[in-house]
Amino acid sequence: MRTPSVARIYDRLLGGVDNHPVDQKVCEDLLGIAPGSRTLALASRAFLRRAVRVLARDYGIRQFLEHGCGLPARDNVHEVAQTVAPGSRVVYIDNDPLVLAHARARLVENPWTAVVSADVRDTAAVFAAPEVRGLIRPGEPTAALFVAVSQCLPDQDVLPMLERVKERLAPGSFLVVCQYTSRCPEVRDRVTSLIRDATLGGWGRVREEHEVRGFLHGLEIIEPGLGDVADWRPDPVRPALPRATDLIAWGGVGRIV
Repeated sequence: MRTPSVARIYDRLLGGVDNHPVDQKVCEDLLGIAPGSRTLALASRAFLRRAVRVLARDYGIRQFLEHGCGLPARDNVHEVAQTVAPGSRVVYIDNDPLVLAHARARLVENPWTAVVSADVRDTAAVFAAPEVRGLIRPGEPTAALFVAVSQCLPDQDVLPMLERVKERLAPGSFLVVCQYTSRCPEVRDRVTSLIRDATLGGWGRVREEHEVRGFLHGLEIIEPGLGDVADWRPDPVRPALPRATDLIAWGGVGRIV
């Protein structure tokens, strides 16, 4: 295994075991540039869990599309949603062969959960997939999840992808977005170059906060708004994670009206 994978790098940061020495080396280099990277990965994952729980519990969302699901972790989307509402329908989308193999082995546990092999940018293929057509009802509100995904995509792809997804979702649907950002130009450039070079171009870039705000333009942003996702409806039961300052997981949840 000579080329690192973004999914395996993220798995390493989360404390997983589905990674290789080449991925571990990138993580070491990344932590040397931005020591808060591990905290950032944990914070974005915790935000995903909280957002799914809130949307299922407080807004009655019963169908979820996770774009770029990555390697399975604890408390995956279907586990969180189906704990709140057992009939919740969840489709995971990814095009990494390793991710798909693990996801199909560990995530598909019931008839309300499926995994689709597709590039998240190919919205037509995603929505045409039999698994999506079988589980996601077009007239019902859906939560489309883009957590720690947009930084993996180049600029020319991110906004068009999000706009295409918005156009296909029913009113009352939600977009959940979390993107890695930094207020330090040097950190943005060095992290972007490190992962882009290591993965042979399989990476977009670390962005600025105003760019992420544009991802949810035209949507009704639900409380507490956009910002560091560590502040998004923090769990009163779980202890707060230490804050990363060199990188920030920035985003929030917007509703299509």
